[in-house]
Amino acid sequence: MKNITLPWFSIVSWLVTLLVVSALLAFAYWRINNPEIIAPAATAAPTQPHTQVVPTSSAIQLSLLELPSIERKLKLKTTIPQRPHYEVKTITVQRGDAISRIAKEYNIEPDTLLFANYDVLKDNPHGLQPGQELKVPPTDGILHTWEPGDTLEKVAAEYEAKLDDIINWPGNNIDLTNPTFKADELIMVPGGIRESRAQQLETAGGGGGGPGGCASGAVSRGFWSWPGNNYLSGNDYSGGHPGIDIAANEGDSVLAADSGVVTMSQDGFNAGYGSVVQIYHGNGYTSLYAHLSVRYVSQCQVVGGGSVIGLAGNTGNSFGAHLHFEIRAGGSPVNPWDYLP
Repeated sequence: MKNITLPWFSIVSWLVTLLVVSALLAFAYWRINNPEIIAPAATAAPTQPHTQVVPTSSAIQLSLLELPSIERKLKLKTTIPQRPHYEVKTITVQRGDAISRIAKEYNIEPDTLLFANYDVLKDNPHGLQPGQELKVPPTDGILHTWEPGDTLEKVAAEYEAKLDDIINWPGNNIDLTNPTFKADELIMVPGGIRESRAQQLETAGGGGGGPGGCASGAVSRGFWSWPGNNYLSGNDYSGGHPGIDIAANEGDSVLAADSGVVTMSQDGFNAGYGSVVQIYHGNGYTSLYAHLSVRYVSQCQVVGGGSVIGLAGNTGNSFGAHLHFEIRAGGSPVNPWDYLP
C-alpha cells in the first residue's frame, strides 16, 4: 500500500488568502458606514468672543483659486453698442458722395439732409461737390435756424409738426420755464416737412405737358422702358429730387422711355438741368432727360420708344456724368420707380 500525502501547504495558502480577502471586505464595509471616523477632525482655533477673524489677502486668493471657474475666450475686438445721438454732426463731402448715399449712411431721409443744408445746396442735390461741409441732423425732420420773433408754436405750424415732439426732443434742451432760443440757434423739428425751394424746369407745352404749338404726333406705346442703364448713380427720387439719377458715362446713349413728340430740346443752364430734352407722350405724361452732352432730336419731332435722343453728359448743375430722368403727370413730378419695369 502506498502512503497518501495531503497537500497541507496548498490548503494553508488558500486559508490565508480567504482570511486576507475577508479582512479587506470587512474593512471596506466598515469604512463606508463610518466615514466620520476616518476623516480627520477639523481642529477649531480658539477664538475670542465677539471677535471677527479677517482672512488675509493670500488666503482669499487661495480660496478664489479653489472655486470652480468658467473659461472665457479672449475677444480681440470690443463691440460697442449703438446708442442714439442728439447732436448735429458736420461732415466734409468726399468725391463720389451723393445726398442719397450720405443719408443712408446716417439712417435719415435724403430730404432731411438736403433741406438742412439750404445755405450750401439751395435744395438742389446736384450742387453737391467735394470739400463742401454739410450739417447732418440726428433724426428725420427739419433742422430749423431760430429767427427773431419765432415761437415753438409758430415753428411747429410752419413745418406741420407736433409741438410736443419739438419740446420732448432731448437734443433741443428746452427750458420749459423759458422755451425760447437765441437767434441763429439750430433746433430739431422731428417729423417736420416743407416744400422744396429749388428752381425746377417748367414742363414745356403748359402744365399738362401738351404739344405746345407742335402738331400732334406719336402717342404712348402703353408701357415704359429704361432710358439707359437700369441702376442708380447717386440720388434717388424724393421731395427734394423729383427724378432719379441713372448711371451713365460721358457719351452713353440716352433712349426715349416711350413714344411721343419732343416739346423741348435746348442747351443752356436751364435751371440746373443743362442740355435737356422733354417728350410728351399724348396721355398726360411727360418724360425729361437732363445733363445731356449731345441732343439728337429737335422740338416737335416725333420719336419712337427706345430710339436714341441724345448722349449722356455733365452739363448744368451736375458733378460727374449721369442721366437725370423724370416722369411728370399733368406737369407734376411722379416717382419713376412706379412706372419703369
